[in-house]
Amino acid sequence: MDLTSSNQIVELSWLARPSVKVAPELLGCTLVRRLPSGETLCGLIVETEAYAPDDPAFHAYRRRTERNWVVFGPAGRCYVYRIYRLYHCFNIVTDREGTPSTVLIRALQLKSLPSGLDSHLVAKPERVAAGPGKLCNVMQIDRSLNGGVLQFGESIWLEHRSDQFQQQLNQGAITLTQTTRIGITQGVDLPWRWYISNCPAVSKQIVTSAK
Repeated sequence: MDLTSSNQIVELSWLARPSVKVAPELLGCTLVRRLPSGETLCGLIVETEAYAPDDPAFHAYRRRTERNWVVFGPAGRCYVYRIYRLYHCFNIVTDREGTPSTVLIRALQLKSLPSGLDSHLVAKPERVAAGPGKLCNVMQIDRSLNGGVLQFGESIWLEHRSDQFQQQLNQGAITLTQTTRIGITQGVDLPWRWYISNCPAVSKQIVTSAK
């Protein structure tokens, strides 16, 4: 799989579309994070989930609150929240301002490992960012980024798919899987989760039983 960064920055206007349109097109894009130390990490987005208006699994389903105000704002903002008081989840705000809509980034395939990574994680480098909590941990994404803009020159931004990745996708060498979301109790039937098929960095793949 091509991990080469395209270096073509994703514009905020590209994200100003419904999350169910943006989520599958984010697969193969690169999330770039400039750490406070100055080190830069790049991860290929390999798994996403969409959340949209009238979605019972979405934080903005009932009303605007102090927690979810970011998702009602302009596209291209970061929405970061904690789960189980332990892990952070990183979302990208999409659609028009005033329309709550986000894409949860569930897994990344890192181009290179960060310095000082725990040795037990290096044993399975492809799994270091295989899950929303794991990727936030390794990319040092926390609530301090909530409401921030995904923009080159800031601490975090997006780059489009490389030409090689798109070519492999067009030729069928890379395929995408669409399925239902995981880790939720409502809206479980909505097929709003996408991932790169057979990618080892995906948090959880569909297992088909042999006949």
